[in-house]
Formats: sequence, C-alpha cells, structure tokens
Amino acid sequence: MINTSETTAGTLYVVATPIGNLQDITFRAVEVLQHCIWAACEDTRHSKRLFQAYNINCKQIALHQHNENQSAKNIIKLLLNGDDVALVSDAGTPLISDPGFPLVLLAHEHGIKVSPIPGPSALIAFLSVSAVKSQPFTFHGFLPAKKQQRLHFYQSLLPLNNTHVFYESSHRIVDSLEQVQQVFGDDITVAMGRELTKQFEQIFRGTIVDLLELLQSDNNHQKGEFVIAIEAHKQKNDDNLNSAQQQLAQNLMPYLPPKTAAKIVADQFNINKKKVYEYILSCR
Repeated sequence: MINTSETTAGTLYVVATPIGNLQDITFRAVEVLQHCIWAACEDTRHSKRLFQAYNINCKQIALHQHNENQSAKNIIKLLLNGDDVALVSDAGTPLISDPGFPLVLLAHEHGIKVSPIPGPSALIAFLSVSAVKSQPFTFHGFLPAKKQQRLHFYQSLLPLNNTHVFYESSHRIVDSLEQVQQVFGDDITVAMGRELTKQFEQIFRGTIVDLLELLQSDNNHQKGEFVIAIEAHKQKNDDNLNSAQQQLAQNLMPYLPPKTAAKIVADQFNINKKKVYEYILSCR
C-alpha cells in the first residue's frame, strides 16, 4: 500500500534503479513506479527498457543536467496539483552523482513529501566487495576532466587519513590512475570495480602498479564504468602521538573513560591503541 502525504500535494518518490542487472530492482520500487502518474527520468529512452520489463506505464518527463532547473519547476506544479512523481536516474540512486538536487530542494521548500525508495548504488555495492577500509571514507563523485585539475585534486588528499572513493570514465581511467601513482607512490593500495552487476563485472584490489598493468594488458579492461578507491595509509605505531592525535585524545578525556577514548583515537588514525592509552594516562 502506498502512503502519500496527508496534504493535497502529491509525493515525490526518489527511486533507486538497477546499475546493470535489471533483476536488482526491488519489489517496492516496481510498486511505486507502477503507482506514480509521472516519472522524472534522466533519460526517458534509457528508462523505457526498465519500464517495459516491469509493465510500468507512468508518463515520463525528462530531467537531466541540462534542463533540471526548469524541469524541476514544472514537476513541482504537478506535485502541487496532487500527482505522485517518481524520480529515477539512468542507474542507481538518484542524486548520487546524478541529477535531481534542484527538484528535491524545491519539494522541501514547498512542503512536499519526499520519500526514498532505497536500492542499488554503485558506490555502496563496490565498497561491500572491495576489501578496503571504509570507516571513514570520502566520496567525490566524478573527478575533474582536465588533467591539471585532477592532479591538484589528488595532491589535496595528502596525507591519506581516510579512504577516498570516486567514479572515473573509461577514456580517462589510465591517465587518472597514472596520476594516482605519481602522487601516492607505487605501493599505494587501490581497489577497482568495473561494470558492476553486468556481464563483464571485474573487481580488483592491490597496488596501483598491479592495477595499471591489468588495465594496460587488455584494452577491454578499460571499457565500461569504473568505481575507484584509494585506501588510507597505514600509519606506523610510533611511540609518540602527533599533534592531531594528541588533540583528539585531549578533547575526549573529560567525557570518556581512558580505554574508550583510546579506542576512538586509535580507530580514527589507525594507530596502536596501547600507545594512545598510555598517553592519556600520562596526561591524567
């Protein structure tokens, strides 16, 4: 049963759709799409294949990066008129490196109910199989297209205190990873997800040198859609804590037992918990 807003306005459903395998759509997503009068699609031609597969007959309206501001205003009018609208992207969860932000923002500003219909996401699917440390991680979406801007971006990540994840296109993947090697060195650990959930799905975890060798060994390995992770450096367990580690420990000391504070600092910086604990005791 679909729950709509108690007001006369319709509901904006943000619906996750498959990133490759059409069978990955949820039962609830199909039910919502069949229920809605309108579907705001990043590419109506692309969504048509999914809709035909699941007998979804809602009206389609285009909402993509080139028209989303104007299209969002038109969709708000439909919602205020009482129509339920589903927002879908070409693949995965809308707004995660996909259009839709202006529409969702306007919906909130007009008091329209916005309801998530969770499901596939290339980012989360990749992290679940990549075996890289993901607590914490930072997601950057697509990187700058220009080489110099991309190099500056990589340099801004130093020092690597947490894992960084981004999307990259097939025609830039090798150049981009060569810059990773240039900035972070040969031994940096990286992970790659290519064509996730599709026929030629490929998962890799290893050094940047090994990944570049894999991609350059066969041009077919450079095709498709890529998710890349650069794993945080493992810090050495030096006897002395650096200033950032000391500061966090000192901030936690008044509020937490020494062992609990030590664990939080150790997990945050990937350092030896005993060293942090001894530092806290020396301060107390």
